Amino acid sequence: MKVLYNSDSNPQALSGKKIAVLGFGSQGHAHAMNLKDSGADVIVGLRAGSNSRAKAEAAGLEVYETADAVKQADVVMVLIPDELQPATYEQDIAPNLRDGAYLAFAHGFCIHFKKIVPDASVNVFMVAPKGPGHLVRSEFEANNGVPCLLAVHQDPSGDAREVGLAYACGAGGGRAGVLETSFREETETDLFGEQAVLCGGLSELIRAGYETLTEAGYSPEMAYFECLHEVKLITDLIHKHGITGMRKSISNTAEYGDLSRGKRVVTDETRKAMKQILSEIQSGSFADEWMAECAAGKPKMAAQAEKESTHPIEQIGRKLRAMMPWLKSKTTDAELADAKPQTSEEHCAVGAKG
Repeated sequence: MKVLYNSDSNPQALSGKKIAVLGFGSQGHAHAMNLKDSGADVIVGLRAGSNSRAKAEAAGLEVYETADAVKQADVVMVLIPDELQPATYEQDIAPNLRDGAYLAFAHGFCIHFKKIVPDASVNVFMVAPKGPGHLVRSEFEANNGVPCLLAVHQDPSGDAREVGLAYACGAGGGRAGVLETSFREETETDLFGEQAVLCGGLSELIRAGYETLTEAGYSPEMAYFECLHEVKLITDLIHKHGITGMRKSISNTAEYGDLSRGKRVVTDETRKAMKQILSEIQSGSFADEWMAECAAGKPKMAAQAEKESTHPIEQIGRKLRAMMPWLKSKTTDAELADAKPQTSEEHCAVGAKG
C-alpha cells in the first residue's frame, strides 16, 4: 500500500476551489476547521434549523443550508450518516453540483454499494481519517496529524487524486501519512472489523465470559472486572505495542494462558462465521439489509439494543463505575458523542430519518 506525505502533495490543487463540508459533527468540525487553518476556502452546509449552526459560526465558518452550500462549492465533502446520504444526495446535492465538481466522502459505503450513483461527469474521491474527529482536530492543533485513507472512484477531470491528496494534507493527514486504497477495500474491511471484531465480536465475547463466570457461581462484580473492566488494559497495550508487545507486558501466567487457550475460544467454527459475515458484506446483502432496516424506522435495531441494555453486565457495570470517579472525569458525554456519527440534529440531512 503506497503512503504519501505533505511533500507528495500539490497544495495548489485546492487553490481557487471552494470546499463545502456537509455536516459539523464528529468528523465535520475537524475537516472544516483543519482545512480552514490550512488556508483553504471552506464553508459548512447544514440542514435548516441545525443545532450545529452556532458552533460552526463560532468557529469562524460561513454556514449555509445544504443545497446553497453545494451550489457554491467546487469540492463537496459528505460527512453525514450513511443511511441519510442517499436522500440528501438526491434532494440537495445532485441537483446543485457544479459541472466538474468533486464529490468526496469519508466512508465508501454509499458509493461502493451503489446507494448513491453520481453522474459520470462528477469526480468522486474519499479521504478517511483513521481516528475520531476530536483526535483529528487536537493532533492538527499540536502540529501533528492522523493517518488518512485516500481513494478515487471517478476521475473525469484527470486530477481527482491530486485534489484528494491536497484535501487530505490540508486536513492534517499528510503529516502522518496518507495511504492509497479503494472504495471497495475501505468499505468492506471497515464493516467486517466492526461486525466481527471491534464491536459485534468483542461485545459478544465480553458478555459470554461474564455469563460463564456468573453461571458458575462467581460474583457479578468479579466477572465484570475480569471480563469487561480490564479489556481497556489489554487493548491499550495492543493499540500501542501490537499483540506481541502486549504479551511482553503481561504476566508469564497470562501470556501462557493467551497462547495455549485463545484458539479454543476462537475456533474453526468462529472463523467460518467470520467468513460468512465477510461474504454478506461483499455481496451487498448486509448493505441492503441495513438500508431496509433504516427505511422501516430501525425497529429490529432498537428492540435488540433495548434488550441488551438490560443485560446484568450493564446493571453491575453502572454500580461499579460509580466507584471509579476517574472514569467519569476522563470520559465525558461529549467524547462519547464525538465517537458516534452525527445525529439528525447535528448534520445537514433532510428532516425524515431513515
